[in-house]
Amino acid sequence: MNRRALLGAGAAGAATIAAAPAIARERHRWNLVTSWPKNAPGPGTTARRIAERITLMSGGRLTVKLHAAGELVPAFEVFDAVRRGVAQIGHSASFFWAGKIKASPFFTAVPFGLTPDGHNAWIYQGGGQELWDTLYAPFGVKPFLAGNSGMQMGGWCRRAIRTLDDLKGLTYRMPGLGGEVMRRLGATAVSLPPGEILPALQTGVIDGAEFLGPWSDIGLGLAKAAKFYHWPGFHEPNGSAECLVNRAAYEALPDDLREIVGAVCEAENARGMAEADWMNALALDGIEKTHGITLVRFGDDVLAAARAAADAVLAEAAAGDAATRRIHESYMAARRRSVAWGRVARHAVLDAQLRSAG
Repeated sequence: MNRRALLGAGAAGAATIAAAPAIARERHRWNLVTSWPKNAPGPGTTARRIAERITLMSGGRLTVKLHAAGELVPAFEVFDAVRRGVAQIGHSASFFWAGKIKASPFFTAVPFGLTPDGHNAWIYQGGGQELWDTLYAPFGVKPFLAGNSGMQMGGWCRRAIRTLDDLKGLTYRMPGLGGEVMRRLGATAVSLPPGEILPALQTGVIDGAEFLGPWSDIGLGLAKAAKFYHWPGFHEPNGSAECLVNRAAYEALPDDLREIVGAVCEAENARGMAEADWMNALALDGIEKTHGITLVRFGDDVLAAARAAADAVLAEAAAGDAATRRIHESYMAARRRSVAWGRVARHAVLDAQLRSAG
């Protein structure tokens, strides 16, 4: 190699070496807004871990600052904040956007629908993620599964709900498709941000409310305002949370940082579910003595009527716009497969478990 070639090679190598630290020094600062009160057990802790782990795993190249509901934007404005770039990332639940995106509730929960394992299978393996991406793409938002509060309880009320007549005339906090089912059963369904549920119950603005499971509900203080706690949570057999990312901000990241964002969300989806399952079991144990709570099972007539109403609500969704029809068709196909497999696996084992425990 002649001297000119050596000098050229040396210059190219020096340029490469000089460029590497510049890439490593590149810094991105994101704001993460949430729909949850600060440190709310469950989704609040999930949002905190997402912010901390993205910052840590990126070596500080992508620093994420967490903002609880109301600190930067109100709870129900998370989607719009991410869409507009007021924040680069958000943590919430998809059914809060039903007013602007009709099909969005499918990505949190459907009454009598997929359980957490089935929902994850649909999103990760059954084409659900692609449908979700397409649904949010016009808004410049990229969604990820990011935490799961598991199967929900049916909610709190100042009086027991055992029959359909007991539901008539109640004002009940229940968002999403479950709220529409409750409306058809004779209640008035309202959607309130999590931080407003307790004062609304305490002042009588609402008669009853559901949020998540015992751990998160007690952490929110709901046991102070109502003493009848209902099950099963037919309206939300799954509790997927979503991480919303501004697509322009996401695509501005280098490949490794984009991979970190996705990996943290996927890890938190598993961690959040495990945490909720464990903590709910601990919170339920002795809840009646510790908090003076009466556990009430919804009567068979309530569940039968709720199932019929849910079928009607879903049928109407299937007759809606093209995007909702596609998502409904995919979701229901996933539910059929999940139920068929569960009949000989999940449900059969759980049934045997209950019998052996009895």
